[in-house]
Amino acid sequence: MGEIVGAGLISHAPTIMFDEATRHELNDGKEISLVPGLNRLRDEVLDDLRPDTVVILDSHWFTTVEHVVSAHDHREGRMTSSELPRGMRQIPYDYDGDSEFARLVAKHGNELGTPTTANDDPYLPVYYATVNLVHYLHRGERIVSVSIVQTGEDDDFLTLGKAIGNAAADSDRRVVVLASGGMSHTFHRLKDIAQHEASDPIHIVTPEARAADEERLAWMEAGDHARLVDEMDAYHRHNPEGGFGHFLAMLGAIGGRDCTAPGRRFSDYENATGTGQVHVWFDRPDGGWTA
Repeated sequence: MGEIVGAGLISHAPTIMFDEATRHELNDGKEISLVPGLNRLRDEVLDDLRPDTVVILDSHWFTTVEHVVSAHDHREGRMTSSELPRGMRQIPYDYDGDSEFARLVAKHGNELGTPTTANDDPYLPVYYATVNLVHYLHRGERIVSVSIVQTGEDDDFLTLGKAIGNAAADSDRRVVVLASGGMSHTFHRLKDIAQHEASDPIHIVTPEARAADEERLAWMEAGDHARLVDEMDAYHRHNPEGGFGHFLAMLGAIGGRDCTAPGRRFSDYENATGTGQVHVWFDRPDGGWTA
């Protein structure tokens, strides 16, 4: 019997893929905390957990009529972002997938009543919300990406997460689940972006969006996931990335609103051109995820 051994809300902000000199230039001469945070996650957490499979809930992979789970045996190539080709250009990726686990997720998703398919089409695109995390965190684990269905509502994402948790229990895998995305997600306008590229959260698009993010970070750190779920209607007013589907699906995999696992930050809360970015990790409690 397998299990989910760890989970996290992990930023894939494009600035992490810039070279160090460019990152310093954009950030008033300092390193953004997201990069050393990713290195610490790899060295201090993933190396110890030794997962077999890493599930990446990809907030840049939008589907429409179903959740889609990548079911490839292997993925290899180079990714240039259509959104930001200057900063994310020809990034190599090379990793094994886990088709058996992907099909288990689809099976459990459909059994729970949320449309879910596994897809191994070799021309299926790979998005930077997956590739950027693979670049920093991958050391041989199998990688499965999962879409964020744009017609989904909060309960659909929680159900998808439950399917991932059930698939882990129905397998022999040690699984890590990564919610790849940000928090509030409204950009500054083009004429103003250059004045808001530093990581200081004073550059978050509005004080209200920053306050909403910081309030939810406090709930995460306290393990008050029930409150976070119950207050999603209010949070949607601040346009969380992907409807916060990446986070809700991650949370659904580790117990949903009943989960009380406290989060610990692996970065500061930072700005990226107006959006809220952070790494928060949730360790599996000794008594299980809902303890």
